[in-house]
Amino acid sequence: QVQLVESGGGSVQPGGSRKLSCAASGTNFALYEMRWYRQAPGKERELVAIITTTGFTTYGDSVLGRVIISRDSAKNMVYLQMNSLKSEDTAVYYCNAFDSSTRISHWGQGTQVTVSS
Repeated sequence: QVQLVESGGGSVQPGGSRKLSCAASGTNFALYEMRWYRQAPGKERELVAIITTTGFTTYGDSVLGRVIISRDSAKNMVYLQMNSLKSEDTAVYYCNAFDSSTRISHWGQGTQVTVSS
């Protein structure tokens, strides 16, 4: 069983930056594609970024150029560096581990990011 724990959420002013972290345990981290999703109140869950097992990255259109996803396999960690934050980035951010062989996803509990002046 995979356990994912997000951290780093909080309040930030528009234009500011925030770095989210996700700690993975209970699995061979290197085998999982790691993703960040977010969900704002009243909206559907949205894909923010993906990093594959080989380090290839993909970003959602709404965050392209403003966020960077990275992973540290030695530490079983995945990160989301968010810059130039906007009010519309306010959401609960979720870490996701995706096993492409079984197509099973594992989710963290989420961390709230609030962008407000």
